[in-house]
Order: sequence, then C-alpha cells, then structure tokens
Amino acid sequence: MLLAIDCGNTNTVFSIWNGSEFIATWRTATEHQRTADQYYVWLSTLMEFQKIDANITDVIISSTVPRVVFNLRVLADRYFNCRPHVVGKPDCALPVSVRVDEGTAVGPDRLVNTVAGYNLYGGDLIIVDFGTATTFDVVDQDGAYIGGAIAPGVNLSLQALHEAAAALPHVDISNPQNVIGTNTVACMQSGVFWGYVGLVREICNKIKAEHGRPMKVISTGGLAPLFQQSEPLFDAFEDDLTMHGLTVIHDYNKES
Repeated sequence: MLLAIDCGNTNTVFSIWNGSEFIATWRTATEHQRTADQYYVWLSTLMEFQKIDANITDVIISSTVPRVVFNLRVLADRYFNCRPHVVGKPDCALPVSVRVDEGTAVGPDRLVNTVAGYNLYGGDLIIVDFGTATTFDVVDQDGAYIGGAIAPGVNLSLQALHEAAAALPHVDISNPQNVIGTNTVACMQSGVFWGYVGLVREICNKIKAEHGRPMKVISTGGLAPLFQQSEPLFDAFEDDLTMHGLTVIHDYNKES
C-alpha cells in the first residue's frame, strides 16, 4: 500500500491508498521539529484505533516546508523500509512538463495539483487552491504547468486584520447574509468574503482572456465550497485533488 504525505505550511495530511481508494486520511499540524519516531507513534496509534491493518510498502511526499522532509524520509526508511519519492527532487519524475521562467522553483503542491487536474479533466485548466496562500495554477492543453498567481490565504488575511489593527477582533470566515455589515464582525466577514469572491472571479477572468481558449476552473481546499455556495465560481470541486495527484505521480514513477 501507498502512504501519501502532503505537507503544507499549516497542516500535514497522511493518506493510505490501497490501489483503488483511500482507506484512511489523517491531518496534523505541520511542525518542523517533529521527529520520525513521533510521526510513527502518532500514525500507528491512529491506525490501531481505527483497526486499519495496512502493509505500507511505498511512500510519496509533497512538501512546501523543506525542513520537514528529512524526518519524513527517515520515517519511510526506518519504519516502512522504503525510499520515498519526494516531489520536486530529481529522482521523482513528473508526467507533465513545466514551462516557466528559467531558474524558477515551482512549489511541489502546485505541480501535484497540475498532475491531478490534468489526469481528471484534461488540459486548459485553472486550479484554485485555498490554503495558507490562495494559489491559481494554469494547466496548458498538453498538461504542462505554465504559471499562475499567488494571493494571501483567506485565514491569513483575517489574521493580518486582527494583528495589525488593535480595534479589530479575530473572526471566522463565513458567508454573510448582507454585504453591508451592521457591526464590526459582520463588516470584517463581508469585506473578506466578498473581497475573495471578487479576487477569484477577476483573476480567473484575466487568466482566461490571456490564455485565449476556453478553460475549466477547478477548486480545492477546505474553503472552496463556502465560496461556491453563493457564486458560481468553479466548474468542479475536488476535495482530494493533491492526494490524487500523488497517487498518479507514484504510479508514473513505478512504471518508468
């Protein structure tokens, strides 16, 4: 079985793939000081609690936090007796090409989303990922990653408002009933929610105009359904897009 690990700036997700479906998925806070032994104790405890008997033979890792990769490599080597594939490293081949400025380092999460999007929907895509940052990845008609845009994440914007303005409280994102807020919390929620609706729509429209061909917009990330509820921003939502991409990359390297 395959253990797929997606390490983001805020959370790290572990999923077990049996070849046809994910049989378990767990999420933990990303902490660069966590050791391989701590990862294994946490993971094995969850597997035992959920009565999951998984013979893990392969591991693939995508990480936007370079400092955690070493301990995840040790986890794979020490406890699963395998050399993991790490997206972005020379020994991990990708089924897509990358056409960006020479010398540009593309985040592994964006490459994995490109692979997954092309595998599921074909080319000419915009993939909007609501994470710590809100990223827009552009997939050409042949599946190549050709660039995109990066904006501050929704929760990051709310946190910045709270920390930079002493009078503004911390609030959670929600779909406000009215655009005109009648109290501070409602005003903040309206500004962030409708601001991001406009941001997503305008960036996608600009990308489509520049690309010059019809494009599908695919969303992923926990906040995507919230924005889709009130505005038809996306053609599809994929909750497990990154994990699906990791399985595709794993299979591609097995066959190579």
